[in-house]
Amino acid sequence: MRHRVVLALATWQLVCASAGAQISPPAAAAVRPGAAARRQSVAIEKPRSEAALDSLKAGILAAINEPGVQRGTWGIVVHSLDRNERLFELNAHTLLVPASVAKLASVASAVEAVGWDYRFETTVRTNGNVENGTLRGDLFIVGSGDPSTGGRGGEDVDGWIDALKSAGIRRIEGRIIGDDNALEEPRPSLAWAWDDLGYPSGALFGALNYAENKTLVRIEAGNTAGQPTALTLDAASQGRPLVNRTVTGPKGSPLLVWPEQRPGEPALTIAGSVPAGGGPARLMVSAGNPTLWFATVFTNRLRLAGIEVAGDAADIDDIQVPAPTTTLFAFRSRPLSEIVPPLLKESINLYGEALMRLNAAPGSLPTNDAALAGFRTRTATWGIAPDAEQLIDGSGLSRRDVITPDALIVILRRMYDRSDASPWMQALPLAGVDGSLENRMKGTAAERNVRAKTGTMSNIRSLAGYVTSGDGEHLAFAIMLNGFEGTGPAAVQAIDAVAVRLATFRR
Repeated sequence: MRHRVVLALATWQLVCASAGAQISPPAAAAVRPGAAARRQSVAIEKPRSEAALDSLKAGILAAINEPGVQRGTWGIVVHSLDRNERLFELNAHTLLVPASVAKLASVASAVEAVGWDYRFETTVRTNGNVENGTLRGDLFIVGSGDPSTGGRGGEDVDGWIDALKSAGIRRIEGRIIGDDNALEEPRPSLAWAWDDLGYPSGALFGALNYAENKTLVRIEAGNTAGQPTALTLDAASQGRPLVNRTVTGPKGSPLLVWPEQRPGEPALTIAGSVPAGGGPARLMVSAGNPTLWFATVFTNRLRLAGIEVAGDAADIDDIQVPAPTTTLFAFRSRPLSEIVPPLLKESINLYGEALMRLNAAPGSLPTNDAALAGFRTRTATWGIAPDAEQLIDGSGLSRRDVITPDALIVILRRMYDRSDASPWMQALPLAGVDGSLENRMKGTAAERNVRAKTGTMSNIRSLAGYVTSGDGEHLAFAIMLNGFEGTGPAAVQAIDAVAVRLATFRR
């Protein structure tokens, strides 16, 4: 060996001398005790990055095999945004029910269709004239699908009332008519559960919407068991038809009340039991027909503000009146950049339905079918295959909604902003801080790190968004769990364990 080293050095010096180059000779190979053994050990060990990925995979698989979630169907994809590398996959191309994670698709497609600065417009029109402070005719409220009037991220109708007063109107001889003809008639989407429809989460979406189409019912118990109860609404909500099927229970008995929007019944049934001697029960419920609801609330608000309205509120589809001829004024909503944060953080189904409708082709009637056609045309250009999703609404409330984890990753990659400053990033719930993640992952590496949309239905939980790993790598992830056998908290715990594992991942 020593002779071969000397010969190599001599040869190198000869070459350098002939070339006239000032080049340092290569270092002689030093033979140290144990070097061969170390080389053999290195050859057997995996590279650090590969070992880290194996550890990540093991950690994820351990989390999703805990009791309560072992029998469910999991779909998980973890993708490095920095390296464009897939770190983990499990059933990546399986169609699964997303629940409210579907709202990511609604928002992303709507923003591409109309932009973050888009504003809904509602006009106030009349078929009469104003004479000496009296509007001799009807007042029409013509909607275009604004979901936010009187709700989170929206403006209330105070400005509308002020505008009528500024126009000198003190009395309306006709009635307040809701005009919802810019959209299809409000109705539940396919495969919405009928028992959801009485709750705010099942409120119908229409061209006109007020206060997220929900209202508060108070149920006052009698003094003793068996006595009648009394239902009350606030002054602006008067006119919402209710059927009282609640009873007064014994003192100390459980409080249990619920709404039922029974199929084929326009009135909302309030059922259950309120214990005697206690304070009134409070129950948030859906408002029913959103067009009539809007007209009813606006009529009541005008009266409370001192503007007399002679007629009753009406849905334009239920009456025959002369068409409006004059536009009194128009109101524009706040931009989508201010409507989307409550949509995603608080998971407002009504808002998701409204944004999906923005996918309809310009000039067409924005039906749900037209919106879905536009949505699919758009997502096809993103690289989402037609068989990778079968969404049928904008909220994720339908159990017929299905999408693959891989398709969610396509959306997340498309909308990602590393600065976290875009409306999209700011609108996502932040773990341990706000929205539907306010009380999750506190005290872990995921707190103030994970930005993600949640999805919750019975036996379904999902989470999709972004996380920064322990060594600063930016990751997108989609975690979906269908048909688990245990409790909801057990499912959430397993999903959060995966997210926390991603936040601590290093390689």
